[in-house]
Amino acid sequence: MTEYANIIIDISHEKVDRPFQYKIPDVLQGKLEAGMCVQVPFGQGNRLRQGYVVEVTDKAQFPDEKMKQVEGILTGSLPVEADAIRLAVWMRQTYGSTMIAALRTVLPVKQSVKAKEKKKIRRLFTREETTAVLGEAIRKHQGARARLLSELIHEEILPYELVVGKLNVSASTLRSLEAQGVIKVESENYYRNPVKLETAREAGLTLSKEQEAVREEVLSDYDKGIRKTYLIHGITGSGKTEVYLSLIEGMIKRKKQCIVLIPEIALTYQTLLRFYKRFGDRVSVMNSTLSAGEKYDQCQRARNGDLDVIIGPRSALFVPFPDLGLIVMDEEHEGSYKSEAMPKYHARETAQYLAKMKGASLVLGSATPSLEAYYRAKEGRYRLFTLSSRLTGGKLAPVSVVDLRKELREGNRSIFSRKLKELMEDRLSRKEQIMLFLNRRGYAGFISCRSCGHVMKCPHCDVSLSRHAGGKLVCHYCGYETRDVEKCPSCGSPYILGFKAGTQQIEQQLYQYFPGIRVLRMDGDTTRQKDSYEKILSAFSEGEADVLLGTQMIVKGHDFPNVTLVGVLAADLSLNDSDYRSGERTFQLLTQAAGRAGRGSKPGEAVIQTYRPDHYSIVRAAQQDYAAFYEEEILYREIGAYPPVGHMLAILVTSGIEQRAQGLAGKISQIAKSGEQKIQVIGPAKAFIGKINDIYRFVVYCKSGDENALTRIRDLIEKSISSMELKYETVQFDFDPMDRY
Repeated sequence: MTEYANIIIDISHEKVDRPFQYKIPDVLQGKLEAGMCVQVPFGQGNRLRQGYVVEVTDKAQFPDEKMKQVEGILTGSLPVEADAIRLAVWMRQTYGSTMIAALRTVLPVKQSVKAKEKKKIRRLFTREETTAVLGEAIRKHQGARARLLSELIHEEILPYELVVGKLNVSASTLRSLEAQGVIKVESENYYRNPVKLETAREAGLTLSKEQEAVREEVLSDYDKGIRKTYLIHGITGSGKTEVYLSLIEGMIKRKKQCIVLIPEIALTYQTLLRFYKRFGDRVSVMNSTLSAGEKYDQCQRARNGDLDVIIGPRSALFVPFPDLGLIVMDEEHEGSYKSEAMPKYHARETAQYLAKMKGASLVLGSATPSLEAYYRAKEGRYRLFTLSSRLTGGKLAPVSVVDLRKELREGNRSIFSRKLKELMEDRLSRKEQIMLFLNRRGYAGFISCRSCGHVMKCPHCDVSLSRHAGGKLVCHYCGYETRDVEKCPSCGSPYILGFKAGTQQIEQQLYQYFPGIRVLRMDGDTTRQKDSYEKILSAFSEGEADVLLGTQMIVKGHDFPNVTLVGVLAADLSLNDSDYRSGERTFQLLTQAAGRAGRGSKPGEAVIQTYRPDHYSIVRAAQQDYAAFYEEEILYREIGAYPPVGHMLAILVTSGIEQRAQGLAGKISQIAKSGEQKIQVIGPAKAFIGKINDIYRFVVYCKSGDENALTRIRDLIEKSISSMELKYETVQFDFDPMDRY
């Protein structure tokens, strides 16, 4: 049987577009595999080019006589791009997507970007010769030439930007002087470096016995050729970052490179500062705020061995390090590690596969590990370390739980409980800082009529509209805007009420209750610009505000020694999420929030305000007892056969025509039910949000204790729908989804 190879050409330079099919000659039949590096004739001149095999198939796209042949396999070490192909193939097989989608995911840069040039003007004449030329320019009233020559008499070299910009000298004037031999315009390529920090290098801190034990075991295992996944469960303030730094230092001594994953761009500034102080300019970042040129240059620096450490969210995983020794995944429990676009990969499992492929170690860290990670550690699949004491020697901040129902019964209608108000007044009088966290997850502000109950909804999405400043109602899914209403469009009643407690409203109340208070707000509205996270965090760190008010982005990983009070304003709102992870998310958020208090030498305190003070996730978060929370939560997962005990496959069907989406979802449900005995099929049903931007959404869930059974079902469904020639519908797969559909 004749085999054919689908090949991506020159992946390091060309934009990934599509694979080209080649015939595999007899001598290579059975020898090619996905991810291999090959030589193929390409283009009209049939120039031999390097390519990467993405698929071997027996299905020909063209007649054999019209097809070019693979020339041969390129032997020797595989370049980094080939590793990217292998990773993309694994992601395609594991998570389900098109090959191109997987390739685009693993290639942080899809095309080369012109190198950045730094130019300078060098004087070739002596000072005396230059003075003579200057005199001639003055006589001939050549102002631009005279301005430049006057400066060059004093300075042999001038920056090009200064000459053109400040001295207002044109390129033609420079060319004329260069032709005379008076000057030379020199240029050199340089890398765009997104890290702009001026700071002195610092040595590492002395590790505690617990920290040293982690460092010794991980590096000792590495030297013995043992590659594992390690989970560091460290209470907030226990020094997980210092462990990461010491491990990276050990890897750099072994001439290895390291990737540090962080969950939010908001963490970049403080984290980067610590790494930069330790390792200097051999540290860089990779995230979505970088320009195409900055991304390209960081990949080039990584390829060339000019970087030791790259820091960033999940996309940093795909920076092409040739000598990767360690992947660190901080705050591994975070939901942002799961991709929302196809392929819907999780950075934890992808990092595990990448580490195995590259012969690297993987270290996961969290004060509140995901149930998946802790479950695997309990099973012995991960090596578990526990850091149980704070580096400062202080204890975890005591946590008070305030029942807002009781506050309301006793006449307090404010968003601030009486206890929180008293503590805030005390901290303000002592010039100490406060963090206020509004747990908005699972809570959408909406506008409704108190007479008939009509809710103002988006005409394009199955969601309610939110009231914004400036008299607008806005849909947060498609961006639809309309004017605010004064009367109910259904019954004409004037009693229109907005149910919302946003950060802006809380900021206004702070000014009302505490005149003269300085507040910094950190939410989706204040962090839209490129450097806004860093500016807000830096300002708060420098003491330019008394209160940092924000949503969940403020509670993760930040270390402010002068913060001695943390207030959680609406602890139970995330429990309103109607999915099986809501208790886990609530526990994690509250524990992380409480952990921001008392991280310096001063003792701290936390206040959790809630309408559900008896819920186990809130009780355990107040006690900061992860082990007790895990034992309760894992029982619920076992009863419902939810991850990590069981597994789920969510299949989302979308279409602009409701009947077509519903019909295809029904067919998929039937295929799933007929394909495997080991799985439970739920649906089809309308998704939690049944319509977004005029696209209808239906979902089918498959549950099983056997992950392989779900993979087989996905393959069967993919095979079935590939023969249907879908025009109006799309199908997406999501294993163990992090959010409801």
